[in-house]
Amino acid sequence: MSEAGEFIDAALQRETAWTPPADDREASGLASYGASVGAVRGTVRDASRKFRGMSRDEITALASELWSVPVFERRLAAVVLLQTHVGMLDNSDLTRIEGFLRDGRVRSLVDPLATDVVGPMMERLDDAGRSRTQAALDRWISENNVWLRRAAILAPLRALRAGTGDPSRFARQARGILAEPYSSEIVSEAIDTVLDALAS
Repeated sequence: MSEAGEFIDAALQRETAWTPPADDREASGLASYGASVGAVRGTVRDASRKFRGMSRDEITALASELWSVPVFERRLAAVVLLQTHVGMLDNSDLTRIEGFLRDGRVRSLVDPLATDVVGPMMERLDDAGRSRTQAALDRWISENNVWLRRAAILAPLRALRAGTGDPSRFARQARGILAEPYSSEIVSEAIDTVLDALAS
């Protein structure tokens, strides 16, 4: 394990709370240290200060290292790490992120990856990079993995709210999903989340 990975893991284990893990942690099938979301965010912030100057490759490798152990707080730390350094990411990181999403299995990991990592990353890319990322999201929509489909629906949420997204694309995708005879509640819930956000 890298020095940064050891630092984060040890800090998270010291932050064990007395309250039981949240329901979605249990549903994910992941082990849990019992650390709070605030403790996870604080630990990643401390690690970013302690190991200042990490390159993009080091950041993404650390995220993979954290994710590789099936502990909820480690995986949440990987998400927070990518959120914190989203400005360093580009569409070449989508393969790694897709792997995280496929294995996410819980809203509190998948949703921030989609809305706070994939979406903002896509918005800052040039036209060619954005086009490649959109092609990946279109592929996710057609996959059988409900978490990938959920992520594809949620990724453009910030852009849609800001008026810079493509509402007609979202509408077409939403209509297609909702017309399916066995539409997943996990995916249709994501559609409702976007519609609610746009209506508010």
